Amino acid sequence: MELRPIPAGSWAAWYETELCTTFPSCECKPLGDMQAMAAQGRYQLLGLYEGAELLGYAALWSAPDWPGYVLLDYLGVTAARRNGGLGGRMLALLSERLAGNAVLLIEAEAADSGGPEEERPIRLRRLDFYRRHGCTPVYRSFNCGLMCQVFVLGPAPAELAGTKAAHRAIYGPGRSDTVIDPAPGQTPTPPYWMK
Repeated sequence: MELRPIPAGSWAAWYETELCTTFPSCECKPLGDMQAMAAQGRYQLLGLYEGAELLGYAALWSAPDWPGYVLLDYLGVTAARRNGGLGGRMLALLSERLAGNAVLLIEAEAADSGGPEEERPIRLRRLDFYRRHGCTPVYRSFNCGLMCQVFVLGPAPAELAGTKAAHRAIYGPGRSDTVIDPAPGQTPTPPYWMK
C-alpha cells in the first residue's frame, strides 16, 4: 500500500462516488474550489492505493505563508474497505510524510456540534478514532455550520497562537463562515456554498 496523488483527471469521479456519498452536503465544498486551490499549490488529494485500486483518500489544504501547517480537509476509506484499519494506516503515513516539516491540523465534528442527535454515536466514534491514533485536542472551531473539535496529529504545540493563526490563514480572509476558537455564545453559520 502507498499514499500517492490521485490524478487530476480522476478528481470528478472521486468527488461524486466517494466524497458526496460519504459526507453530508454541508461538508462537501465545491469541486471547482478544490481544483482552483490545487492550481495555486494549496490543495492536494492523496489516495491510499494497493496497485491501481483506490482504498482511501486524504485531502490536504495549506497556506503559502504558513508552510509548517497543513489541514486535513477530508479523510475517508472507500465503502468496500471500511472498518479494516485503513484510516489509521493513512494517518500513520501522513505522519511519516509530514514529520519534521508540518503540523497536521484535523477538524472533527464535536459531540455537541449542533448536528442531528441520532448521529451523536458516529461523532463520538470519530472523535475516539482520532484520539486513539495519536491526535491531541487543542481548541474548537466552527466549520460547515457545525461546532468542530480541532486536533493536531501528535502532541500539542507549546503555544497555540501560531497554530490558530495558521489555521485561519488556510481558510483565508473571505471565509466568514469559519471561526477558529469561537467565543462562548457564538453560533456557527452555514458554509458559503449552502447560503
